[in-house]
Amino acid sequence: MDPVQTATLAGSAATDLSMWSLFLQADIIVKIVMAALILASFWCWAIIFDKWFRLRGLMQKADHFEESFWSGGSLEELYDRIGSRPLEPMSSIFVAAMREWRRSAAKGLADREAVRLSLPQRIDRVMQVTLGREMEQLEARMGFLASVGSTAPFIGLFGTVWGIMNSFHHIGATKNTSLAVVAPGIAEALFATALGLVAAIPAVLAYNKLSADVDRYAKRLEAFAGEFGAILSRQLEEKA
Repeated sequence: MDPVQTATLAGSAATDLSMWSLFLQADIIVKIVMAALILASFWCWAIIFDKWFRLRGLMQKADHFEESFWSGGSLEELYDRIGSRPLEPMSSIFVAAMREWRRSAAKGLADREAVRLSLPQRIDRVMQVTLGREMEQLEARMGFLASVGSTAPFIGLFGTVWGIMNSFHHIGATKNTSLAVVAPGIAEALFATALGLVAAIPAVLAYNKLSADVDRYAKRLEAFAGEFGAILSRQLEEKA
């Protein structure tokens, strides 16, 4: 082979081994696998940024609410100021508990012994239901990150196996084992595995980090609910 043919073949191989060329030359099944992994990766990053910014914002709002709550001001005034549109889960728990407290007070139930004994349980139940609802919304789509992190490498491996099978079939059909014939098929097959890892690694790391942050935030809400429940119980005891 003369130098001109060698240079031409090298340029052709370089073009064939580009990412876009590998995708275009791939089998339809491998293309579907690659496209699915790329879409999953983009959706994972969208979830990651959404959860990160949302948790950061909720932490800041919770700090501001706790400053107002523990400032020594009237809880009734704080409830009236927040109104029926709390901005974050902690204030939602506070509003739910205060609403139940006010309903009992409006009906004069706080003066009855049997109801006074059950009111703290009702308030605690209301706060727990509100906490669970808020955490369910916060944890939405987290399962997608876990699913991508655990399945993306295997999906990519499936694309690789399928691509290698096609490469061997092409080699058998052409009876040509030169690198120019083998390399593109093997490269597109391995490209599917690479995409699987590109989708899975950030998903796993983000899921672990976000899960830890969500658990820490949930414990903070549970601690606030317990402290607020104790405050309301003490006020009931003082009225007794």
